[in-house]
Amino acid sequence: MSIETKYKKIVVSGKRKEAKAKAVITSGKGDVTLNGKKYELLQLFDRLRIAEPLRIAEQVLGKNTFDAKITIHGGGQKGQTEAARLALAKGIVKFYNSDELKQVYLQYDRNMLIADVRRKEACKPGDSKARRSRQTSYR
Repeated sequence: MSIETKYKKIVVSGKRKEAKAKAVITSGKGDVTLNGKKYELLQLFDRLRIAEPLRIAEQVLGKNTFDAKITIHGGGQKGQTEAARLALAKGIVKFYNSDELKQVYLQYDRNMLIADVRRKEACKPGDSKARRSRQTSYR
């Protein structure tokens, strides 16, 4: 471990729908926690989504010498997972300052580094939903 990464601390955030995640990346031995719990305790799909940036970084750089503490709030379960994945990937790229890793992330899945800005459309006046029109009766 070089002197540069020995005492490094990176703070990044990620958003998806209504979920917001903040990741604190520090030097360590590879522990990743979400709201104080190990990410291995998540459901299968969510665990695999969080593990993607970790596995790609390990393949490209050959090491995982960081700990990540991620705090998430707001939104639903899948939105929180995507927000945490975004924050983790952005934090790893910033921690190692690697352009090669950044390019691999962008080729694999652009949403690992760039937030999906789509949001729920606002309801129209007098209607019940954003797209659905009011029901009419002709009888």
